[in-house]
Amino acid sequence: MSEQYPVGRILAGDEAAIRAARERMLAQAVDQSDLCTGDTGYCARRTTLGAAKSVTGPGTFYRRAQRTLVFKPSVQPGWWIERTDQNEQLGVAVSARNIWTSQRNIVLRSGSPHNYLRMVEHIVALRLGMGLDDVIVATDAGDPPLFDRGSLDLVEAIEAAGIVERDEPATFVTVREPVTIGGDRGDFVTILPAAPGERRLRLDCAVDFPSAIGKQRIVFDLTPRTFRHGAEARTNASLAQMVVGKTVGVLFADMRNLGYNMRNILIHSRRSYFNEPKLVYNGKALEPVWHRATLDLLAALALIDAGRFVGTVISYRAGHTLDCRLVTLLHRHGLLETMRAGK
Repeated sequence: MSEQYPVGRILAGDEAAIRAARERMLAQAVDQSDLCTGDTGYCARRTTLGAAKSVTGPGTFYRRAQRTLVFKPSVQPGWWIERTDQNEQLGVAVSARNIWTSQRNIVLRSGSPHNYLRMVEHIVALRLGMGLDDVIVATDAGDPPLFDRGSLDLVEAIEAAGIVERDEPATFVTVREPVTIGGDRGDFVTILPAAPGERRLRLDCAVDFPSAIGKQRIVFDLTPRTFRHGAEARTNASLAQMVVGKTVGVLFADMRNLGYNMRNILIHSRRSYFNEPKLVYNGKALEPVWHRATLDLLAALALIDAGRFVGTVISYRAGHTLDCRLVTLLHRHGLLETMRAGK
């Protein structure tokens, strides 16, 4: 199928550069494929949680403090971030409308500049990954907890709380036509519409690093199983980034208290890894591309607040900023259409 991916309508970026990048991606071998036939395993009805469940870890941006997230049931449609220390602020809707920045990580904010949550991607990816429609995420800080197993601790918290059906069908959304956005470093994201009646999200995701990570490509259908597998993937950082962070980085408030260590991120240099990579398949470590697909790309798609996104998404060398630009442009150009389960 990959050779049939159309570029479609270009929302931003240079067409020649996009087509060249597309050819480089298609020339890259698929390292792991995990497709399903029939039911993807998600509930066809709208869902929320059966109970509240908390999860605690050291702060991502202030490691000396313990940070707690509480996932709570909700009757209000969508995902909402509730800062319990901002008593006069409304909840922040998990939506492209509330993106504050996406340069290094996705930060959502609404109202007061203090009413925000950083690095939400590793949290809100659960919206699509677990087929969970209506949730309140309560936190008393804008700094989320950090874990040694990617977002698997969050997955297990949701599993412990239980996902329950509501008495209405789930809403599904797709694009009206094939669309592509291109970046300025040989990166692009293409989205293709779901076929009539299709309730599946397929991802074809590739990365290409000038380091030990190298070229990695996976193709998979989103199911509770494939998401749980990818949710264990940690953020990666280069050895140079770690050295800078531990030396001159201490001069900067935003870096000196980072909670990253040899357990909770994957560290790589040009020729090797400095800690043990996870998600090895056929002898090749695929942790970076699984992280990119399940905890970065899915998070951006979760900012489409009209429903669960379905269709096919092709991503090559892209990152948060390009993802968020694309989702914003889909809304601005009216390129999303909703479908109802059972139709």
